[in-house]
Amino acid sequence: MYKLSLFIVALALFTSCGKKENATEDFSTTGASTEKSADPATYDPNRGLGKFTTVDLGANLDAAMAAEGEKIQSVKCSACHKLTDEKLVGPGWKGVTSRNKPEWIMNFITNPDPMIDKDPKVQAMLELCLLRMPNQSLSDTDARNVLEFMRKNDGVK
Repeated sequence: MYKLSLFIVALALFTSCGKKENATEDFSTTGASTEKSADPATYDPNRGLGKFTTVDLGANLDAAMAAEGEKIQSVKCSACHKLTDEKLVGPGWKGVTSRNKPEWIMNFITNPDPMIDKDPKVQAMLELCLLRMPNQSLSDTDARNVLEFMRKNDGVK
């Protein structure tokens, strides 16, 4: 009975997390390509599945973007992810930007379901965490801000 109750609570948490937004921003002015390429036949393990083929990061952290990303993280991500390398529900975020290319991160956080189904790194995380990451319906801009916060968390100045 306890396990069933825990499952129901977890299911309710994951289905209610985050507000749904329309992800239609044109990101081309900030250096990210929005070319559609979610076809599994074109799978690239460095890029993942999704529309981001390149994400140009500046050498320095964009503090305003990171601050916006931190706000989003506190609302939509912190219930499952710690900022350290410690697992909570999902894996910790420490070092995520050094382990994955920015295109892969952007594609995963904006398009988790196909990535969970296809990407070996995500499948390995799923085996450890036992729960699929829910689609938070992040806009492209919100996802880019979260990525910048991840960079800040990893020590980019």
